[in-house]
Amino acid sequence: MTNAEKLKNLLELEVIPDLEVAIDELFEAIDKAKKASPEDKADLEELREMRTECFAMLDELSRNEMEEDEIDEILEELMELKTEE
Repeated sequence: MTNAEKLKNLLELEVIPDLEVAIDELFEAIDKAKKASPEDKADLEELREMRTECFAMLDELSRNEMEEDEIDEILEELMELKTEE
């Protein structure tokens, strides 16, 4: 399996679903509080931006527009973040 395939799988199977769960949980917390704090709004915006970036990476991967060194670097960063959890 190439690093491009590993990155694609990691994004599709773990990162994006985890981001969507976090977004849903934040929406639930905001709904319970009946108001979003400035911190909640900032967190929500950050999560949405991260999800958008992940979808953009998937798009680049599907069109073979991402360089191998960029793929390796992103994969390494995501794996480090995953092991820190």
